[in-house]
Amino acid sequence: MIKRALDFCLALFATLVLILPFLLVAVAVRLTSFGPILYWSDRVGRNNQLFKMPKFRTMCVNTPAVATHILHDPKQYLTPIGSFLRKSSLDELPQLWSILIGDMSFVGPRPALFNQDDLIELRRQHGVDKLVPGLTGLAQINGRDELPIPEKVKLDVTYMNNQSFYFDIKILVLTLFKVLGRDGVQH
Repeated sequence: MIKRALDFCLALFATLVLILPFLLVAVAVRLTSFGPILYWSDRVGRNNQLFKMPKFRTMCVNTPAVATHILHDPKQYLTPIGSFLRKSSLDELPQLWSILIGDMSFVGPRPALFNQDDLIELRRQHGVDKLVPGLTGLAQINGRDELPIPEKVKLDVTYMNNQSFYFDIKILVLTLFKVLGRDGVQH
């Protein structure tokens, strides 16, 4: 309950502080590609419940709804500013909404796509599906897109078994360094 209250307050504060970048990215997405500004992705949340997670749209309309690494040539689907938004993690800003309404937390396992059956099942087997998914997590600071699914789940289990306020702070700080260094982003 304390984690939820902290998530809400921090997300509200971050939204207010980041309103200008929100608006600038929204305008840039609108001006550089056809389609909506936000992409609402079907994701798997706590207890395997589906929810809609917003991101600034980085891919062209009609791109298949699969994990980027599954696409034959992901770069062909990127919008003109898509690669920049992904590498800078600016595409993730709208997920503050998901934190505000309680679908996500700042720290937890990244929410799986609705069709990532192997990841969903492995998380269920290890009890990770009981956690609220996060904007960042232990897997994001240890490889992000580069990690195979069993390794991601192993890190999710490590997080689950060692959750604490201080561990969350450590993950958030390390995430900041990873984002600033653009580590682990392939597209």
